[in-house]
Amino acid sequence: MPHADSPVLQPFTLGDLDLKNRVVMAPLTRSRSSTEGVPPPFAADYYAQRAGAGLIVAEATNISPQGVGYAYTPGIWSDAQVESWSRVTEAVHRNDGRIVLQLWHTGRISHPDVQPGGQLPVSASAIRPEGQAFTAKGMQDHVTPRALDTDEIPGIVEDYRRAAANARRAGFDGVEVHSANNYLLEQFVRDSTNERTDRYGGSIENRLRFPLEAVQAAIQGWGTAERVGIRLSPATTGVGNTPLDSTPAETYGAYVDALSKLGLLYIHVIEGVTQGSRDMPDGAELSALRERFAGAVMSNNGLDLALCERELAEGRADLFAFGRPFIANPDLVYRLATGGPLAEAPKATWYGGDFHGYSDWPGMRGPVEIRR
Repeated sequence: MPHADSPVLQPFTLGDLDLKNRVVMAPLTRSRSSTEGVPPPFAADYYAQRAGAGLIVAEATNISPQGVGYAYTPGIWSDAQVESWSRVTEAVHRNDGRIVLQLWHTGRISHPDVQPGGQLPVSASAIRPEGQAFTAKGMQDHVTPRALDTDEIPGIVEDYRRAAANARRAGFDGVEVHSANNYLLEQFVRDSTNERTDRYGGSIENRLRFPLEAVQAAIQGWGTAERVGIRLSPATTGVGNTPLDSTPAETYGAYVDALSKLGLLYIHVIEGVTQGSRDMPDGAELSALRERFAGAVMSNNGLDLALCERELAEGRADLFAFGRPFIANPDLVYRLATGGPLAEAPKATWYGGDFHGYSDWPGMRGPVEIRR
């Protein structure tokens, strides 16, 4: 059944950005970059093919060599990386798309084999995550990280400022600070992974100090809060099997209050657990966070068009992020509009490799035509 008149598929103004629709391509780690963190040439085609989305959030991108947690993920600290990303943004803009870059430091979700000089990963506290890290040698067990010294944190804050400035230099339309999925910033936010006794630990105010400093640095690096968003995940335990914060409503409520005061463009909220339940802690559900935030709200996790329409009608969200469906459906918005079938990408194509299973997926009507 055609759905071209769906309100989700109509134009939307996000700050000063005019979007073709409310559909967002969520950040998808695909592990196709070089060992130096440079995106491949065919990344330009991959993103341009998906420019039918109202907004693309490019894959999580490391702000520094220390921020790397997985092999073959991109960075935004070197000139070579900026140059390669520039080709991506140019391709997206030629195809009338909008794209922002997600700024990423994985913290303890890493391994010495992907760290500079084989050093230990860093975190708020020396608490070992469960699970394994993807390295050039294959999957390896996570290790116990090193707790950051207090005087090291300003240097990482500066990495966020530089990364945002580099993203602007590369031609992105904005940046999204990754403060979700149990990576470094959320390792400071949650009391389950933050046992510090300095000014970055203990109270909610102290645990939020470093994440908010990172956000402020991104604002400074870009030049305005009106092009900066953030990703949050109050209920996600998946990466590292990380326990939830003991008081998620109070912690994330205070976080969103502070983010709203900074004037951020949007908050991108993962409802529930990625690839799992959409349940949220009482007081930290999307509607509760929406009431505390002055900007736009982006919903994510297990969405379909009907659910998006319901959340929009109920005023719970303004934008709707789709992740895995964009892998095998570069023309996802067209398929949603026409009620067309969705292709599914085999998991073997998700991570690593070349352009096969990446930029060679056809659209419903054949190869996706892009302007070059």
